[in-house]
Amino acid sequence: MIGVLIKQRKLSDEVAEHLERMIRKGELAEAERLPSERELMRQFGVGRPSIREALLHLSKMGLVEVRSGERARVTRPTPQFVLDALSGPARHMISAPGGVQDFQSARLFFEVGLARNAAVNATPEDIESLREALEMNRQSIGDLTRFERTDVDFHYVLAVITRNRIFTAIHAALAEWLLEQRRTTLAEGEDRKAYDAHREIFEAIAARDPDGSEAAMRRHLEYVSRRYLEIARPK
Repeated sequence: MIGVLIKQRKLSDEVAEHLERMIRKGELAEAERLPSERELMRQFGVGRPSIREALLHLSKMGLVEVRSGERARVTRPTPQFVLDALSGPARHMISAPGGVQDFQSARLFFEVGLARNAAVNATPEDIESLREALEMNRQSIGDLTRFERTDVDFHYVLAVITRNRIFTAIHAALAEWLLEQRRTTLAEGEDRKAYDAHREIFEAIAARDPDGSEAAMRRHLEYVSRRYLEIARPK
């Protein structure tokens, strides 16, 4: 007979699962206060530590907000909350062998898609916003600190054009690393090259050319990736 080890579930897990189900079904609405800890203890027949552990678990999921001295309140997890929760593990992944290359590939996949989408779906107002971001980028040539910021801002407009909060949250999560990358790769003359690449991307999008937009973005990011790896690679 083969022995099977069955892991016993903690009481806090059962409480958290029950509350999560109530929130998901709408039985506990967003912004609604949960019962007090004492009421929850009586309702579930568990002690205070189990209730607090369950609420902490739900807080980490972005489903409740817990404040000292107040009853927990139901919240809705935002895309930014989800990505913030992943930022720590992502930093460890980037620092692992091959992590930077994997990150570069993921960014290429993401931004090539944004460029193609913009060429197909951008409104005249979107095109004007992208034009303004490009002009700010041009005006910052020669000022590398300012150029770093306008570089990231140009790419951000492409995420905004999707009108998808998850994509803008992904870009926001990438922004800190993108700034570090640009500080590494930018030097005298490199800002002009980056601006020219942005101009090519903009012109293809404004011409409603998805293939051209994708190709221009791919050339730009592959160049930046090669330069970053050459500079950042240990000697």
